[in-house]
Order: sequence, then C-alpha cells, then structure tokens
Amino acid sequence: MVRLILHAGRAAAARQGLVRSVRLGACIAPRAAVEMPSSRWTGSQLESRRLFSRSSYLRNMTAAEIALKQAKELAAANMTPEAAAARMSPEEAKRLARVRNIGIAAHIDSGKTTVTERILFYTGRVKAIHEVRGRDGVGAKMDSMELERERGITIQSAATFADWKKKEKGVEETYHINLIDTPGHIDFTIEVERAMRVLDGAVMVLCAVSGVQSQTITVDRQMKRYNVPRISFVNKMDRMGANPWKAVEQINTKLKIPAAAIQVPIGSEKELEGVVDLIEMKCIRNDGQRGVNLKISKEIPAEIKDLCEQKRQELIEKLADVDDEIAEMFLEEQTPSPEQIKAAIRRATIACKFTPVLMGSAIADKGVQPMLDAVCDYLPNPNDTDNIALDRSKGEQPVKLVPYNSLPFVGLAFKLEENPYGQLTYMRVYQGSLKKGAYLFNSRGNKKVRIPRIVRMHSNEMEDVNEIGAGEICAVFGVDCASGDTFTDGGLPYSLSSMYVPDAVMSLSIKPKRSSDADAFSKAMNRFMREDPTFRLHVDEESEETIISGMGELHLEIYVERLRREYKVDCETGQPRVSYRETITQKAEFDYLLKRQSGGPGDYARVMGWIEPNPNGGEDNHFESRVVGGTIPDKYIGACAKGFQEACIKGPLLGHKVIGSSMVITDGATHVTDSSDYAFNLAAQMAFGKAFAAAGGQVLEPLMKTTISAPAEFQGNILMLMNKRGTIVDTEVGADEFTMVADCSLNAMFGFSTHLRAATQGKGEFSMEFSHYAPAPPHLQKELVQKYQKELEAKRSK
Repeated sequence: MVRLILHAGRAAAARQGLVRSVRLGACIAPRAAVEMPSSRWTGSQLESRRLFSRSSYLRNMTAAEIALKQAKELAAANMTPEAAAARMSPEEAKRLARVRNIGIAAHIDSGKTTVTERILFYTGRVKAIHEVRGRDGVGAKMDSMELERERGITIQSAATFADWKKKEKGVEETYHINLIDTPGHIDFTIEVERAMRVLDGAVMVLCAVSGVQSQTITVDRQMKRYNVPRISFVNKMDRMGANPWKAVEQINTKLKIPAAAIQVPIGSEKELEGVVDLIEMKCIRNDGQRGVNLKISKEIPAEIKDLCEQKRQELIEKLADVDDEIAEMFLEEQTPSPEQIKAAIRRATIACKFTPVLMGSAIADKGVQPMLDAVCDYLPNPNDTDNIALDRSKGEQPVKLVPYNSLPFVGLAFKLEENPYGQLTYMRVYQGSLKKGAYLFNSRGNKKVRIPRIVRMHSNEMEDVNEIGAGEICAVFGVDCASGDTFTDGGLPYSLSSMYVPDAVMSLSIKPKRSSDADAFSKAMNRFMREDPTFRLHVDEESEETIISGMGELHLEIYVERLRREYKVDCETGQPRVSYRETITQKAEFDYLLKRQSGGPGDYARVMGWIEPNPNGGEDNHFESRVVGGTIPDKYIGACAKGFQEACIKGPLLGHKVIGSSMVITDGATHVTDSSDYAFNLAAQMAFGKAFAAAGGQVLEPLMKTTISAPAEFQGNILMLMNKRGTIVDTEVGADEFTMVADCSLNAMFGFSTHLRAATQGKGEFSMEFSHYAPAPPHLQKELVQKYQKELEAKRSK
C-alpha cells in the first residue's frame, strides 16, 4: 500500500492529484479504526484533515510524506494502553484473570514459611511437608540457605509458583500463583520492601495469640507505601490463648484499615476443627492425611450459630462503610446475596479500603485451602492494578502500563542473586512479553543486553522457559544490572520508580584474618552490596579501616557468617559503630576571612552571615544567599553552597553527618586575583566549623523502637533491664505473655540479646527498628567528642 502511495506521490503534479493522494493516505487503515474504539481518527476528523490538505503547509509536502506521517500517527494511536486494553483478546484477558502475584508477609514467627509450605503442598508443588527448623534434617522448601535452616528464620525472600484448581459455578478453573515468601525480621526489611514493590497483592499473616505486633506494623506500612491490597490470615488458631477477634480489632485500630472476619472458627485451641464461611454460611473442615480433603456441610454447630449470625452482620456493616452498593442495600434493609458480598469484598480489597480476615492453623493443616480460594477471589490480577511508568521524553509524565503481550516490553529488575551459573536477576514483566534470546535496553545508560536464559524459580530450583507473558514474575541469567533497573525493548523512553531503601543504623570494622584472603573478601563484599542495597561498605580515610554498615546486629552477623561459609574467609570484626548525627540548636553569626599566600596566586575569600536550625524543620540542610550589591559575585555563591554541603558531610564534633541546619550568607568580600571557587568553598566550610560550637552544636543518637515479648513471669526482670537502656512507651499484658515497646539508645543495645536470654531463661525475644534521632545524654556526648579528638591527635602524630 505504501509503495502505491509513493507512486501516487511521484505522479501527482496537479492539485486534484494531491488531494486524491491525501484521501488515499487517510484511508490506510479503516479496519483498525473500526476494531479500535479509542482510535482518534473519527469521520469528522478525517474530513477536517482533507480540508486542511488544501492549506499552504500541505502544498509543500509530497503525498508520500503525508501518507507516511499519517501511518506513523495511526500506529502510535494503536499502541496506547487504552487502545491495547480495548482490543485485548478474550484468551489473553482470561489468562490475566487467572494470574495472582502475591507475597506472604508478617511479624517474626507468625508462621509465614509454614503457610507457604502448606500452599506448595496443597497445590502439588511439593510432595511432602517439611518443618521450618529442619527437625527432620530437610527443612522448609522456601528456606534454601543452610543458615536459614539452622536458625529457623527466613533471611532472603524466596520466589516460587504454583497452580491452584478452584471450582467456580461448577467448572474447575486453574489459577496461576506467583508467590514470594518474605523474612519477618526487621534486619532483612529490604527483602520485604522489594517484594512489595512488584507484587499485586499480599497475604498478611498474624499470630492468633499476639495479634498485631511491631513488625506487622512495619509490613503494613510497606504495603501502604506501594498500594498493595491484602487479605489477612490469623494463623496459630490451635495455640493456647488464641483470640482471633483481638487480631481483627487490632487491624482496625492499630493498622487503621477496616477489617472484618469472613470466617468463624469451629472449636478453638486443641479442639480446632475447621471454620464456618460467613458468606455462604457453610462449615469447612479438613479431613484425611495432612488435611488434603475438605468436608463441606451446611449444618453449623448450634453453639456458634448466634456468633456466626452476629459476625456476618458485622461483615455487612463494615462493607457498607467502604462500598457504595452494599451501603445502598444496607440503608434499604435488603440482605445482599453471597455473590454481591464477594463482589463488594473484592472491590474494597483491591481499592485498599478493606481487608477480609480468614482463620486457621498452618501447622495443624487447617484453613489453608479456603485462604487460597480467597487469594483467587479477592486479590487483584495484574490487570486490576495501576502500574505506572515515567515517560522521560515528556518530563517524567506518568504513563499507565497494560499487561498485554503485544505491547512493547517494560520490566523491572527487583532482586539480584549470585548463582553458580552467574548473576540471577529477578524480573517483573509489566507490559509485553519476554522471549529467550531477545535484546533489551537498560533505561539507566541505555545499555543493550541479550537475554540468554529465562527461568521460573521454585525456591533454589529453576525451570527453564522460552517465554514469559505480561504480568508474570521470572528470573533471567546473563544480565549485568543493579537492583531497581528498568528494562524496555528500546522503543519506549520509560523508567519505573525504584523501591524505598532505609538508611543503615549500625557499622562494624572488618578485615580478613589472612592477607591471602583479600581477593575472596573483595569479591564477597561486591556481591553482597549488589544483592542487598541496605548493606554498605566504605573505607575510612583516616583509620584506613574497612567499615560495613547494615540494619542491625543480626544483619551484619549473617554476612560475616556467609563470608566464612560461602567464601572460606575468616574475619576479625571491630567494635560496632553507631551512625550518630550532629546538629545545631541556636543561631550563631560568623564573619570569616580566608587569606593565604603560597608563592603564586593566593586564596582570598570573606563570608559573613549566620547558621541556625533549619527553619522548615526536618533533617534536611538548607543554604540561602541574601547578598546584595554583588559583594560576592553569583559565580562564587554556588561554591559557598557546595562548601556548606561538604561541611555537613563530616561534622566538627564526631565527623558524622550534620542534619537540620541552615546557613545564610549576607555579605562578603573578594580579591581581584586571589578569589576563586575553591577559596569560597573552603571559607564556607571553615566558617561553618568555627560557628558550630557557638550555635550549640550537639550529638544526636539513633533511638530504636524496641519490642520485647516474653512470658509474663519475667516482666520484673525485663523492666530492670530496660530502665538503664531507654524509655518505656507501651506495655501490653496478655494471659501468659507480655509485650513491651520502648525507645532505646542503639548504643545501649549492643549485646542486649545475651542479657535478655539470661533474664528470661532463653524464652524472651526482641526486635528493633530505627525510630528517630534524639540528643545524646551530655555525659555520652562529652565522652564521644573526647574519644574523637584523641583519635585525630593520634593520626596527626603518626
């Protein structure tokens, strides 16, 4: 067709011929316009283009150019997300409707990995169930690291996939579930963070005894940060003191998200038999070896019938608060049908306005299959969520991505892992499909890479595939990139926002015991930093020590242990170093003159003004120029600002970062030959350092939100431990266990785990996460400053 148009263009000499060619060009794809409701070539617009063809602008173009331009515009219109969604084939829509990308997230020891193990067993992905702590010498499938099996904790998030068969309207439908099991410990919070960045939904697991705990609140915050809908599963219903209604209430009050139970347990603690489904009002009991079979009956036990009616009414009332359709029915005093309740739960859950609460006990093999049904019923498929990319060609304008295979490819590398076969890159495909051997472009640097191998992960096992469709999660080999990089097919200038990375709070000095291990040590450190954005390494310029920083004692301890096991490198670690901060508390004026001669041109700069706490509050540092009359030329103002920022990197008291300060320059002086950017940069740094003491410079220490759980009998011992270490914020005493929340100085928490074990006969546990910076006690400030001055003097005298 284009060749015909080109011939028409060459033959067009008269005005009639030109108009005819334009009309021919305008009719290139009438079928596409019919197929595509959102195409912008309507009849009236086509006619207006024909009229426009008579204009002087069009007379200067050949017919071929006009036709090609229109063809390009039409192709661009065809590739818009709206157009793609409108012409999605029924097969493609059905495939997407049956995909779920979910994560399992919770507080430590709530049973995430046990729940995941049961999911894999009931979906047929594993043939036998193994327990988390590896009592049978095998360990849970998703805890593939030797360290994880030894300690009974999850350290790295692990991905797998499974197919769940679910009956819908008498027909068995197969749902494809991509699942990520995440760690619960705050030290490995980045693993949860990056999982939440790429998932469409999540299962939040809660302990029936403890309810909402400290790390549950952290996980909730991460889900809200990335708008991840969740269903809640109250696990450990077979434990003594299990109270699911307390957990439901705490989700509403502590997490501030409307929640209601959609199940009622039949029996409790050791007598747990199953659950009553409040939507269909039927009993579901697990039967057979490992609870594989489900016994469903309409007969609800008499002792819980009233409770079920009450909880069903509460569910409808809670839905009426978050869903308009149910609200209307509620006001008209109509009873919604089970289908209407399910549809309302799905709408409210996907909109992050509600979380349905299910119950069971993974270790007792009860309630897991109904939870899988709820994942399919209420959590979104890739097409239900708004995944936004930023178009760099249009000033980072947001663009919606559509999980349609025929669109150009867009994917995000969200996790890296070293493997015997090379770097393994976990990737979420947001748009388009990924084929083996395809070429992709990394949007950071626009580097072209080939994809030699695509695998689906099943914990540490791999299954090779040739193609992955839109909306799926996979892993690829042979791609050199960083965590958070966006990949496209090269045709789209898109990039995806990366994940939030928290600051490190603890540091250790480290060095290999044998100098011959230096190469292996360096290789390991590079690998750990690539894999984990919260693990950082730098060399202290003054002490020449290698310093590693991380999220806590356990985090760094795990990496030192991995060095020994995986790289056979034994290391010596130094005293943990706390990341202190420095700040100022009042206004102090300065008038600093830098005047130096060194044989050639000298350095001359004079700066005047004041420093004060940042008037806007917060931790940011602020620079402002109020120079009038050009006493300091504009070209040197930038150097002053840079000097101030450099001075804030290494504070005068301890050499730590300065936060929450502001510098205002009002006047100064220059020299014809001796003034320079360097001179003003240095003058600003020196002026800041000199005025710092007068501005009430002080040391800030990190306070950690510490949550301690222990049997109630040890409450007095723990109170004594905490009196010296921090301020108690909250205490909650249960039937047989109590929980204490305190703000503690990180410096006072070194070795706390040993003291806690001694005070509670090994039965207590605690978790810490960074809370905020607060002024250190005066005696500690004095001690720290003196120690820092001694270190500086020792280095000068060398």
